[in-house]
Amino acid sequence: MIFKRIDHVEIVTDRPGETVAFYTDVLGFTVRERDRIERSGLGVPIDLVYLELGGTTVELITYDGAQVDPAPQTEHLGYRLIALEIEDMDRAVDYLKTKGVDITWGPRVAPTYARAEIRDPNGYSIELRQWFR
Repeated sequence: MIFKRIDHVEIVTDRPGETVAFYTDVLGFTVRERDRIERSGLGVPIDLVYLELGGTTVELITYDGAQVDPAPQTEHLGYRLIALEIEDMDRAVDYLKTKGVDITWGPRVAPTYARAEIRDPNGYSIELRQWFR
């Protein structure tokens, strides 16, 4: 097989400190690496923070002048969210409340899974998924 897996998901943010703190302090990601790329011809360098959780990487991108469109509040075409698999929905919801994170949808319990959604500091949706196996 030529294609192995999804390597990373990129998020452009104009609030890097708040976003890194949310993903690390609240969701348990670790900072794997930081980088700064000087983009020749464009004059504006980009700052990158690679956050890792369970073998999945989220790459936060920040640069001066970035225009971050508001996250969609309703169904729409295009990218929708990232999803995190969790061990226990009730424990996750209780924990997130202690961190001041609101559940924006759910939890919904189906025969094979439980699902809820939260938002990061940029307004991007994050699905929480517990599989019943």
